[in-house]
Amino acid sequence: MALQPLTPVNCASLFQPGCSLLQLDGEVLLFGQKGWPRRTCPTGVFGVRIQHGQMKLRAISFSNDSCYLPPLRCPAVCRLDPHEGLPESYVIHGGRTPNNEISSSLYVLTVDSRGCNRKLTLCCKEKELVGEVPVARYGHSLSIVQSHGKTAYVLFGGRSYLPMGERTTENWNRVFDCPPQVFLFDLEFGCSSSHMLPDLSLGQSFHLALAREDCVYFLGGHSLSSDSRPPRLFRLRVELLQGSPLLSCESLDTGISISSAIITRTGPTHEYIILGGYQFDSQKRLECNTVTLDEKGIHIEHLEPPMWIADIIHSRTWFGGSAGEGSILLGVPTEGRSSQTDVHYFYQVSFQTEEGNKEVDGSQGCSQESKDYDNSTPLEDSEELYFGREPHELEDSDGEEDTYNEEDEEDESQTSYWIKCCLGCQVDPNTWQPHYSSELLCPAMIFCSRGEEGHWVHAQCMDLSENLLVRLSQGSKKYFCLDHGGLPYQEMTPPRKVMSLKRTPMKVKDRKTPPTIKMTPAKKSFYRRLFD
Repeated sequence: MALQPLTPVNCASLFQPGCSLLQLDGEVLLFGQKGWPRRTCPTGVFGVRIQHGQMKLRAISFSNDSCYLPPLRCPAVCRLDPHEGLPESYVIHGGRTPNNEISSSLYVLTVDSRGCNRKLTLCCKEKELVGEVPVARYGHSLSIVQSHGKTAYVLFGGRSYLPMGERTTENWNRVFDCPPQVFLFDLEFGCSSSHMLPDLSLGQSFHLALAREDCVYFLGGHSLSSDSRPPRLFRLRVELLQGSPLLSCESLDTGISISSAIITRTGPTHEYIILGGYQFDSQKRLECNTVTLDEKGIHIEHLEPPMWIADIIHSRTWFGGSAGEGSILLGVPTEGRSSQTDVHYFYQVSFQTEEGNKEVDGSQGCSQESKDYDNSTPLEDSEELYFGREPHELEDSDGEEDTYNEEDEEDESQTSYWIKCCLGCQVDPNTWQPHYSSELLCPAMIFCSRGEEGHWVHAQCMDLSENLLVRLSQGSKKYFCLDHGGLPYQEMTPPRKVMSLKRTPMKVKDRKTPPTIKMTPAKKSFYRRLFD
């Protein structure tokens, strides 16, 4: 067991409480970055590399047929190990977006391919549920059960906003514990059903869920109704019968008081280590436990924790996730120290033995590290697969050109939707709510034409009505913000009027008119008869 401090290399601002660490194809992935995805990584999923006390991120790309996956905080994440020809994957449900919206979507994340340069490409698909569908929530759990040759997913707990009919300006962001319903659904057909059990009488969030075959164990959790973390432990048994599923639940007396804990698996069997979490609102849980699931049930034993340093002991909060088998990544806030440029300190806790650490360091560098990086030996008979590159180039390649760097990002204070557009700007990315019907994930903005380059301002801060905003966006009109003239808008410069010219006939100088001969009617008659 070891506690190692880590130095994030131009990536510390992406980690936030509520983010998730996933493991796919031997690579650790960061999901749920702080803020919306940026230009250098539009997917918002990063590969995490830890080596020599440094932590680096690399942008992960999605396949062309993938759907958009928003950065979700505190979602329910369930790992599906490869079985019966199906690849390893993750099922993700719910979570909170950077706009504090709660999602009800269900996503499946799988490995699409490994390129000739060993870059990982993921595939994300959104699944739709029918029937008794769970409402949008976060802080809940998602587990997989197998019974009678069938597979199903179990969703339980979480928090959500009040129903739309009950939300007012005062309680708009107030959350409550979801009813203690157990949702059962399958991915193949998307059928979902809801079940109420007598033993589950109170809602709970940020608990742990451990599954083995047809049993799911719910451990700990926080209840908003009582504002407590009772030492609860429930065993839910699911029998997937031919007709309808049969669910039964019983309460066990070996629970522990814990919430928001981190759990990591220590091997292929159902053996886990629990670290972190909270016992009370202002008290962290510095203890560790081992959990084993077998045919007889669940066994929880005390484990000697690592030697915590002062920064971890005295911090009020912490967060993290599993960085592979027997490895945990911890983040601790710097508590407002002006000398520190980063927001958090980062540490890696390894529960592996010295032999295991040496074996891992020799093959992957750290924990379940990606095979993309150095220290990976290319196959001897695969030279023809790497067009234009020699095997020694791959061995020496450190992947520096793919490492994420915050300095490569554009200045969001000038280019993003979350700028401070004026002195009285009302848009806060943490509390923003849609103001216009056309807004979905970001505030509506309008361009002010004042100056040489102009600038963007929020329509809400300019007190523009929705009709005026639509009229300005559809017409060809220049807009001047309230700080630059105070005019709501100004028409474009009207086209120059050209006076039409009158075309008068030109007079010819000294023009002679033909002479006219005056004759009497008698002479006219005489000349007519003469010429006839």
